[in-house]
Amino acid sequence: MSDEVEPGHVRVRLDLSYDGKDFSGWAKQAGGRRTVQGEIEDALRTVTRSRTTYELTVAGRTDAGVHARGQVAHVDLPEEIWAEHRDKLLKRLAGRLSRDVRIWQVAEAPAGFNARFSAIWRRYAYRVTDDPGGVDPLLRGHVLWHDWPLDVAAMNEASAGLVGEHDFAAYCKKRDGATTIRTLQQLSWQRDASGVVTATVKADAFCHNMVRSLVGALLFVGDGHRPVQWPAQVLAAGVRDSAVHVVRPHGLTLEEVGYPADELLAARNKEARNRRSLPSAPLLGGCGGCG
Repeated sequence: MSDEVEPGHVRVRLDLSYDGKDFSGWAKQAGGRRTVQGEIEDALRTVTRSRTTYELTVAGRTDAGVHARGQVAHVDLPEEIWAEHRDKLLKRLAGRLSRDVRIWQVAEAPAGFNARFSAIWRRYAYRVTDDPGGVDPLLRGHVLWHDWPLDVAAMNEASAGLVGEHDFAAYCKKRDGATTIRTLQQLSWQRDASGVVTATVKADAFCHNMVRSLVGALLFVGDGHRPVQWPAQVLAAGVRDSAVHVVRPHGLTLEEVGYPADELLAARNKEARNRRSLPSAPLLGGCGGCG
């Protein structure tokens, strides 16, 4: 698959954040539902006075209700539009976009950059509290209330058995032709002084519902309903387990996306498109940067 920028166009990188509460996810949908992609594309078309909608490519396609602090996207704009609007584009977008989505940086991307395929990792955080009184009202849109005491040490012990390259079919919503093989680089839990417990989940990419399914399984370990070995046993079984609950989306935030040095972007872009398999496993179709 070629990713050449069309002649006469400039690839522009956008760094952005949003509160996912009132969005039906990142990706545009039929039926007029409000999405982050749709909102930004509409704003771009308005502020550049264009008849054409310039489509965004994103690092991680977040689901309805999921937030982002460090999302990255790119858009290919005609050179004349970029030259005319580049200096004032950021401010004009700020004036046009609703307050629950903000773009922090707009810049010409280096050669070989693709927001989705050039990424080498995505880092999410999931926040939960087991305070018997519930969630701080000022945090209620970003923290899940779990009404059982959580053993963070047990959750970290269970998480260690999930780190590495595995087929995460047991923790993903299946999509035709998409691989569920991922490299989970970090999965750890920490309780802060306020009692909020945060999971840090970092991987080269994520398949659909993967983070929220992992969190759901590990909360069952933390509250004593399942043994420490259970999440790894579910992983090894390789099939969806009805006992694994997909936790609610509002506790999840895409915190950061990592990219290699500029001179390695094109190579990473090509590598990420390759179909992927585990040793002695059947070859599965790649889905690239499914977030």
